[in-house]
Amino acid sequence: MALRIGGLASGMDTDSIVADLMKAERIPLDKLTKNKTTIEWQRDAYREMNTLLLNFRNQTFDTKLSSTFAARTVTSSMESKVTAVAKGAAGLSSFNISQISQLATAATKVNAGAVSKTGSKIDASASLYSMKDNFQYPNNFGWKTGSVESQSKTAEADGKVHNLTLAEGITIQDIATSASVKVNGKSFTVNTDINTLKTGEVHLAENGTLTFFDDVKKGSTIKVDYAASNRVETFKRTESFKEIQLSRKLPALADGTEVKITVGGTTYTNSGTNKNEILDSGGNVFAKIDNDGKITFEAQQPKDTEVKVSYQQKYFSFDVGSHTSKGLVNERILVQDTESLNTALNKINSSNVGLSAFYDEYKDQVTLTRKETGDFNNGGAEIITTSGFLNDVLRFKSGTESGGTNAEFTINGLTTQRTSNTFEMNGVTFTLKDKLNAAGGTDEPAISINVANDTDKVIENITKYINSYNELVDKIQKKVNEEKYKDYQPLTDTEREGLTDKQQEKWEEMSRSGLLRRDSMLTNLLTNMRTSIYTPVSGSKTDSNYKQMSSIGITTTANYNDAKLVIDEDKLRAAIEDNPDAVQQLFTSDGSTTGEKGILNRLYDNLTTTMNNIKTKAGNANATNDTFTLGKNLNRIESSIDRFEDRLTKIESRYWAQFTAMEKAIQKSNSQMSYLSSYFAQ
Repeated sequence: MALRIGGLASGMDTDSIVADLMKAERIPLDKLTKNKTTIEWQRDAYREMNTLLLNFRNQTFDTKLSSTFAARTVTSSMESKVTAVAKGAAGLSSFNISQISQLATAATKVNAGAVSKTGSKIDASASLYSMKDNFQYPNNFGWKTGSVESQSKTAEADGKVHNLTLAEGITIQDIATSASVKVNGKSFTVNTDINTLKTGEVHLAENGTLTFFDDVKKGSTIKVDYAASNRVETFKRTESFKEIQLSRKLPALADGTEVKITVGGTTYTNSGTNKNEILDSGGNVFAKIDNDGKITFEAQQPKDTEVKVSYQQKYFSFDVGSHTSKGLVNERILVQDTESLNTALNKINSSNVGLSAFYDEYKDQVTLTRKETGDFNNGGAEIITTSGFLNDVLRFKSGTESGGTNAEFTINGLTTQRTSNTFEMNGVTFTLKDKLNAAGGTDEPAISINVANDTDKVIENITKYINSYNELVDKIQKKVNEEKYKDYQPLTDTEREGLTDKQQEKWEEMSRSGLLRRDSMLTNLLTNMRTSIYTPVSGSKTDSNYKQMSSIGITTTANYNDAKLVIDEDKLRAAIEDNPDAVQQLFTSDGSTTGEKGILNRLYDNLTTTMNNIKTKAGNANATNDTFTLGKNLNRIESSIDRFEDRLTKIESRYWAQFTAMEKAIQKSNSQMSYLSSYFAQ
């Protein structure tokens, strides 16, 4: 930048002079900036209008659905025993239910009795390992040593082979009985012989390699619950420390749980008699660990010291299954020593096996209930429990299963069954609530179910759409008729400084007004919508008595410039009651020509055409400027602004160069005068 000398010799306020000169020079730039702002406002106004049109077009599509015009009402002569609801597609019909011999029930299995020892009631919220001796049969848990882990991963590519990530030195153990694999929530059977795999099976290796018989698609979620040989946690503190906390508690510590601590390449273990003590090679206590997983070192450990802890827990696993509408479903569930009975039962509840497990503290018993009603294993057990935790500890081996029955009833003379008390027939959903003439009785009257048109609902649906149509028309008309105030242009930053906040707000309101005044796309839309509504429908399925909206009591207003609609409800009701199918065809009929199309299809086309035209002119939120008309205009203006700003920079530099030269000349003249004056002073 050239040296600027501001009035040192002349005494002039050069900064103010240059600023005033630049104000005049900036006038064309201000016009460009205001023009840019106006176009941006217009772009946003078009996009807001397109959002309104999109919302109404979506409503138009939804209104075309048969449920709008084929609304049905259902009556039951005995709702205490049977209720029914009809879909729009349900035909006008009647049903006669003369007998309900039994209702559908869910299978329930109750265990054989109390699970606790006499005088040693279990705490269902405490860890199972701490409560194990309070159960009647504590030796049947099947406790094993290791660590229960879970991994979920997304398949990176289609294929049969996928890999878990295991820490160094960790292997998967007890795979045959303690591994569970799911893909997208579906359980796969774990087969330990990779050479005999078949559909629905997977092989899991000790190193974490999964081999499926069928390809697993890219993006699928693979979830594996497994028993690891041990668990490893690493700690590193930024300051000295004496305590660390493991992520899990160790309730089985006194029963031989192995803990190894590696610090600086040296490994210490709880190999002595007292499992709470971590010893060095000489048998000295290096650290202590409690059942809560807190490790306390005998000596302070320096900061940045890496401590690696490898430890084991106790765990067990069990299988549970049930026969469902999807077939036989089995789940394998792993439970670690820190988890409670409630947690184990909740794992059943949240699994895909379709059972609900519950422990009753008062009776000290456990029940399993299938979530679905019905008989899905004719003549056999519906709920499958296995030896170990379920059959032995929780005593389900001699438990009693009941229920799991289908609903049996006679409808229109046909005796039939359903697995659920709620079922559908011919578009009507029935719900059986109580027995009727069970065991062959005929004392109770048959129940009549009648399906009829719901005229009020159809009128409500049509009125709702017409009201939305009128709201849209009103908003469009206000935009195209909005006054344009040419004297109110967008404000520059300098102009804003001279106005109060209220004045700025009012000015911007005036300058934004009329951005879409007399817009041809919107005015054409109003005209086309009015024409679409007014023109008769000539489709082959259209009733000659109901070819126009006016024939069902929907007409345009007397003002031709107003495209709004009014409804004669009495005339609309009469048309719906007379011929509901004809009313539906008037709105929804298809055809290759506009004349054959129903009113809603025409309006949908009108909206789509206008939305596409607006998008071409104003784009959308994801569009770049070079893909729509107003954006291209903005690009041109921005280029002009950039060029003009460069020009202003040069002009300002020129002014300053001129004033600087003047100041230097004056300063030189003053120096010469001072020099000459010194001679006269002598």
